[in-house]
Amino acid sequence: MTFPAARIALVADRSDHVRSHTRVPALLDALRAREGLDLDAYWIPTPEAHAGVEGFDAVWVLPGSPYRSESGALAAIRTAREQGIPFLGTCGGFQHMLLEYARSVGGLDRAVHAENTSENRITSADGITSADEVIVPLACSLVGHEGTITLTAESRAARLIGARRTVERYHCNFGPNPAHVERLRAHGLSFTGTDENGDVRIAELPGHPFFLATLFQPELQGDGTRPHPLITGLAQAAVRHAESVRN
Repeated sequence: MTFPAARIALVADRSDHVRSHTRVPALLDALRAREGLDLDAYWIPTPEAHAGVEGFDAVWVLPGSPYRSESGALAAIRTAREQGIPFLGTCGGFQHMLLEYARSVGGLDRAVHAENTSENRITSADGITSADEVIVPLACSLVGHEGTITLTAESRAARLIGARRTVERYHCNFGPNPAHVERLRAHGLSFTGTDENGDVRIAELPGHPFFLATLFQPELQGDGTRPHPLITGLAQAAVRHAESVRN
């Protein structure tokens, strides 16, 4: 069975030096060949994401931070969240999803990403301190690391993966600040995957058609010929969105 093409915005500053970016074409081909899911993909650099992602059937904020425009990445995430557009964030996309949610929903107006503070010249003179960092440097780098994730039963991630445990690959140096996790949970965000140390690695937004982000990079699984279940889940949600807005 084939489905109508769905339009997906790939939000990132595309580079051949970012491995996850080079994986995307093969993953799209595999989704089309294996699942009959045809995604009409458009790369949107973060400075151009300010114009919004309205009209797309899905948004995937890919790795590659620090982005050229933090505010552009956040604008794309907010549009997807508020307009019910299926969304996936991986690595930097996960980090910026938490940052957007903290600012827009969690009441943390001054929330910042530690990777971006020096770039933006944010100092204590601006009233911003380390306590405002929602995303902080990891105690140990996860660049090239592979680890086990434990999934919350009945979460979207667990249903898609079909198991309570999964082994995933990372390529990052930043993650969520544990000091803010409970506040974000209290404001409606669900944390549905943790690593061996109990640190948050997956976040979802209940009630949204598809709003999920991971610190690990599912696009790096295998050789790219069998899309990760979370990526397939995004593609399926995109097709459902396309059908709903065209009917």
